[in-house]
Amino acid sequence: MAQAAFEEVVEDFEFLEDWEDRYRMVIEMGKSMEPLPDALKVPTTKVEGCASQVWLHPAVEDGRFHFQGDSDAMIVRGLIAVLHRLYDGLPVGEVGKLDARAELGRLGLNDHLSAQRSNGLRAMVERIREYAAAA
Repeated sequence: MAQAAFEEVVEDFEFLEDWEDRYRMVIEMGKSMEPLPDALKVPTTKVEGCASQVWLHPAVEDGRFHFQGDSDAMIVRGLIAVLHRLYDGLPVGEVGKLDARAELGRLGLNDHLSAQRSNGLRAMVERIREYAAAA
């Protein structure tokens, strides 16, 4: 089961019938995120497999998974915000069990992202799972 914050995104998407409005919402979510400090934009936090530059910085606190992220592309920054709502705060042992593909499928993203963006999204999910597994 996804986080309550992600469920809110699902509900908001249900109200927006037009994909242009959904894209705008994702972009606005990205704009509202705190930027990742430049000191954390290093090779170890960079996600390979994304067309744009993407950085994810994980942390485990009190057994819960947290991460910050950033990108140089607004839509990708918004996708990071969506993933943040999906994963942030989960017990670290639950991160790998969450079926991100199914959850993100509830938003219909798979049908509306370019192949490059879909590959980048998969790369971000994989990196999140790797971080959590190593914690």
